[in-house]
Amino acid sequence: MRNIVFTRSSGWIPKVIHEDGQLKLMLAAGADANHEPREFTFPISEAHLAVIREDLARHLLLWSAVLPLCDAAGTRGRLDQDAAVALLDPVLLAPPADVDALFRHIPWDRSRPVAHGADIALLERGQVCQAMRAATEGANERRAQEYHANRRRAARGTVLGPLDAAILRYTGQYLHGATVPRRVPDAVDPALLPQVMRVVATAEQACAGMRIGLDPRRGHRATDKRDWDRMAATVDAAVRRAHPELVDDAVRTVSFLMCSEAADRSRSTPADDPEDHTDVGEGAKTALTFTDDKGGERTWRRDGPRTASGEFWEFVADRSAGDNEVFTIEDEEMGEGIQLHFYADSVARITTVRPGEAGSDPQYQVEYSLVDGIGGYRNMVSAFVRGGCAALDRHGPWTSDVAEFERARRRRDAR
Repeated sequence: MRNIVFTRSSGWIPKVIHEDGQLKLMLAAGADANHEPREFTFPISEAHLAVIREDLARHLLLWSAVLPLCDAAGTRGRLDQDAAVALLDPVLLAPPADVDALFRHIPWDRSRPVAHGADIALLERGQVCQAMRAATEGANERRAQEYHANRRRAARGTVLGPLDAAILRYTGQYLHGATVPRRVPDAVDPALLPQVMRVVATAEQACAGMRIGLDPRRGHRATDKRDWDRMAATVDAAVRRAHPELVDDAVRTVSFLMCSEAADRSRSTPADDPEDHTDVGEGAKTALTFTDDKGGERTWRRDGPRTASGEFWEFVADRSAGDNEVFTIEDEEMGEGIQLHFYADSVARITTVRPGEAGSDPQYQVEYSLVDGIGGYRNMVSAFVRGGCAALDRHGPWTSDVAEFERARRRRDAR
């Protein structure tokens, strides 16, 4: 039977329980294989309980010292109880100078003291007992998160100035650089907000008119990496030129914000956006068949609700995968088509030289060309839809010599 002997108002601070005729410290830490919090216990004495009751600072320091042992237990391992018990006297009963010396030599979790109000400067100097004089039972987890974010930055040599920090807070990336950036002006000190907005305005002016297209080869929401990199480089250069005092983290978060917003605009734009490609022209197609390497097939007709380009790229986004990277557009009536090789950044155009007669196979002319990323593929598809294989002449050069084409492809890949 388990009875709670002592607990504090904050539910996560370790409790003292009476179980199986023993006093034990009980704490939740880590998670099991089902992501549920794990619970650990180890025995303590009445003398330890007396200090835990009366001294919040020592109680929190003991928690910090035991947490690495809980982490070491993983999702299903046992707590090293001997190691935990060995920490009790040095943390709870030793003089402050000895406690300070202990914490300079053992692994411990700094986030708990920081979250509960410890003086960070004193902690960093190794004066843990004095730092804990400011501790409270209530926790401020955001304070601990910011502390660890600053430690990570310091470990790679980055120190934020007031404007750097304000920019990271504005984009919501102060704590985690992997967070999708957004605009949070209320998170910024009002005195610094005008400076932040000048930096953002520099970035907006630098990338005005630029866009980041989607890349259907990688699904419905993937973006064109080349477009992204081009916009990021443009914004980075402009911001560094106008605001050379900013650290890399601040510059990167602004370019990330611009690119993320541009990508979101593309995702909300219909595939048949008239600004994309208009499927009209003298030789525009009236019916096309789309196929892939896995037996997928879709037919498009001009009297349908979508453009041929939009329908084809929707087909690609639905079907493209690591083992499905060859897509074909065929105009059966005209006897021509194009085959897109996403794995090789190349395309083949195929025209019927002589149709099959009296059981003989038709004769085709196949020509190959290299393609420059998803933008090049879009141009090829748009040109074919508007004017067939003849419209692809200006998107060459084209060659029917397979060996020469392979040499050209290897030269390009080597670069």
